[in-house]
Amino acid sequence: MFSKIKTIIALLIFITTAVHAQQYAGKLKIERLVDTTVNAIGQKIAYPQFKDAKVTMAKITFPPGETTGWHKHLIPVFSYVLKGRLTVEIEGHPPAEYKEGDSFVESYDTYHRGTNKDTTDVVLFVVYLGGDGQPLAVKKQ
Repeated sequence: MFSKIKTIIALLIFITTAVHAQQYAGKLKIERLVDTTVNAIGQKIAYPQFKDAKVTMAKITFPPGETTGWHKHLIPVFSYVLKGRLTVEIEGHPPAEYKEGDSFVESYDTYHRGTNKDTTDVVLFVVYLGGDGQPLAVKKQ
């Protein structure tokens, strides 16, 4: 449980500000999980302007063989693998694999799907930066 709380705190710190250890007192251990200006397929990270901004944090569990189905995001999405190994197929790009402890910035406006190809659950911690009623994901028709 403490490990999950530590992970959540680290992700929140990452998302809200550029973190430098000297900004804090005490013996905190801060590990940068992602420090980039581009997402998983090289697209420049851009934050949409919303009148009513909204942050959604989710824990997503993929049983063995389960997939998200093809979808895309029109908002920034940040993922951290808490458990297992996730395979992500991205239109026009080679597949990527993310294992426990990996962090990644998901592709923007590009269809992709995540699949658990292993025999145990995959668990993700995901942060969506949205607002104004924007859906978290758009399914491929």
